[in-house]
Amino acid sequence: MASERTARGDWKGGWLCHVAVGDFTITVDEPESVVGGTNQGPQPTDLLLASVASCFALALAHAARKRSVPLHHLSVDVTGVYDGPRFESIRVDAEVGCEEHELDRLLTMAERVCYVTNTLRGGPELIIDGTVVPGLAAVDEQSVHRLVSDMDVSDLTQMHESPRREADQE
Repeated sequence: MASERTARGDWKGGWLCHVAVGDFTITVDEPESVVGGTNQGPQPTDLLLASVASCFALALAHAARKRSVPLHHLSVDVTGVYDGPRFESIRVDAEVGCEEHELDRLLTMAERVCYVTNTLRGGPELIIDGTVVPGLAAVDEQSVHRLVSDMDVSDLTQMHESPRREADQE
């Protein structure tokens, strides 16, 4: 039986968004190097990578617990490589403090139970729908118009690539 989870993103102006999920609110933003960004939270694509890293780390811990394998260390690094407005690849690198002969089995078990990597591999159906909210559409129409008219698709691509290029040069 399928179950549902829902997250709600509320735009706060510029590139700032508050996302409610479960009992938590996550602030999402773009860096100040992006016009309209205030760097008050991670970028949406960083959250995608964080979802992969956290889910795979928990899946590895679960696999170790199920096999009674003691762990003295567990870290997961996830790196996405941009190709236009999407990731062309996502790499998961796990550092696991266990006996060497246990590593492959733990990785295989984690791959089977990690919801996020299984979702990305499976390419779920993506349904996009919208509803007009009367009276609210014009609240900040001038701000939205300025933001949108100052950008094009290449700006969206650059806003995600430029912070990484700067970081790579450091």
